[in-house]
This record gives sequence, C-alpha cells and structure tokens, in this order.
Amino acid sequence: MNTKKIGDKGEDFAVNILESKGYEILERNYRFKRAEIDIIALHQNLLIFIEVKTLNSFNHGYPEERVNQSKIDKLMEAAENYIYAINWQKDIRFDILSIKLNEPAKYLHIEDAFY
Repeated sequence: MNTKKIGDKGEDFAVNILESKGYEILERNYRFKRAEIDIIALHQNLLIFIEVKTLNSFNHGYPEERVNQSKIDKLMEAAENYIYAINWQKDIRFDILSIKLNEPAKYLHIEDAFY
C-alpha cells in the first residue's frame, strides 16, 4: 500500500474514532498555503486541530514521532487562518492521533499535544 493510501485509510479510521467519542467533524484536509490540517473538529466547546499520523507497523518508530517542529509550525499557521476565517472566540486545542493499521489496529489519541 502506498503512502497516500495508508494516510487516507488512517484518516478514515481517525474520523471513526473521533465520532465515536462525540466529536463533530467540521473539516478534513483543510489547506492554507503549504500547510494542511488533517481534521478540524468541535468537542465540548473546543475547536480541535488534529494531525493524523499513520504507519503499518512500529518497525521504524511510532507515528507520533513524525510530527516535527516544521509540521507544528505549519499546522499553527493554518489553524490561525481558520480561526480568523470563522471568527472563533473560544478555546482551541491541538491533538495528534497516532495510528498503526496492521492487525490488530491500534491508536493513541494525544490530546493537547502542543501549543
């Protein structure tokens, strides 16, 4: 399976997880300039920006380890644009949803991963 298909499958899995926890999905693959936010959701009066990282196995590390400072900076820039565009006046949060797809599939939802 190529990287794009793995990522898409991981994002679909992430949406299912989030919806089962009561999150309302507002956007998927929101783009601003060269940045992309995988999922933007609303949960308990928080606007949440979620980076999804997916791997087939843990042979080469954990998915969440692939969220580096450059990625965080781009996410924050895109989030700032989104917040401004919808005139959001309440709290926000940045999460990482780390997913391993191969059986058995596992995930780790890291809330408030960075700010």
